Amino acid sequence: MTALPGANDYPWYSLVEGPGLLQGDFLDQCPILIPPDDLQIPKSGEPAEIKVGLRPYDVVVMSQSCDLEQEKLDLVLVCPHWPLEQLAADNDFLKSSRGKEQLRRGNVPGYHLLAPCDLSEARRGICVVDFRSVYSLPYSFVKNFAAKSGKRLRLLPPYREHLSQAFARFFMRVGLPVDIPPFSK
Repeated sequence: MTALPGANDYPWYSLVEGPGLLQGDFLDQCPILIPPDDLQIPKSGEPAEIKVGLRPYDVVVMSQSCDLEQEKLDLVLVCPHWPLEQLAADNDFLKSSRGKEQLRRGNVPGYHLLAPCDLSEARRGICVVDFRSVYSLPYSFVKNFAAKSGKRLRLLPPYREHLSQAFARFFMRVGLPVDIPPFSK
């Protein structure tokens, strides 16, 4: 893995530990509860036993830092992230250099590219955050999980804000029923 130009002047990541949470914090192998496809909702007031799946995902925290620091929320939003090589193995477009370049430019809806990490204790390659899969977890659970995780990555400004902006752009997309026609040459 080669260092990015200017990486020393504008680092993408730092290492943190403890229960403090900010947007852009990485939580590896975070357990996510997955309800079954055929979930039966009991009548109101009746107790229910529900079997759920538990999947560990590598996630990045998407909730706003100000809300996390002031503990103004009950649930924390997280999105999974994947090594680019893993996504490209299953996606012909992302295998191509054109697809990777479109991803780098932010032109692939639902995905956001993050630079590799060269910190000696947390090396990893280029990864892709998947905005199409958003999970919410109880704040106290995420805080305790972070505290027990040891050293973990944190995305630094301005890259954290760039991630947040890409997330917002993905969710604010509006499809118009009638668009303005293209200008002719």
